[in-house]
Amino acid sequence: MNAIYDTLQTLRNEMQRLASLLPEYNVVMAMQGAGPITGPQLMAEIGDVRRFTSKGALVAFAGVDAPPFQSGAFDSKSRHVSKRGSPHLRRILFTICSVLLQQANPENAVFQFMDRKRAEGKHFYVYIVAGSAKFLRIYYARVKAYLNEMDSQSDQVA
Repeated sequence: MNAIYDTLQTLRNEMQRLASLLPEYNVVMAMQGAGPITGPQLMAEIGDVRRFTSKGALVAFAGVDAPPFQSGAFDSKSRHVSKRGSPHLRRILFTICSVLLQQANPENAVFQFMDRKRAEGKHFYVYIVAGSAKFLRIYYARVKAYLNEMDSQSDQVA
């Protein structure tokens, strides 16, 4: 059991070291909910955020979007998430949103959003999935802005 724990700790340390080499590391780690384990996992599952054309594309990649369900005049109001993306990314997002609910920081935009959905009487999984999508949209905006800033600074130097 000790050998397994030591191996797990070694893997986590290596994961942390490799993630710290990425340019967006500090931006992601500054986001509330992304800790020393979930932050590197999140970056690894998403990869380069610039490959997504929009924040909606990232949300769709994670599979936490509700696809349209309509035919003719019929327009469904109750839809399930698509689950067409990475199940590992959805698990990480679930963990991050659970942490945000436990911390209950009223200044966090994702917590405010989930708390508002909870007050509306939504089911637990509904507001966790909605919070996951909001977290991804914020992640996309912050990381992409940071990377674009880094690119423009490197262009000015060259």
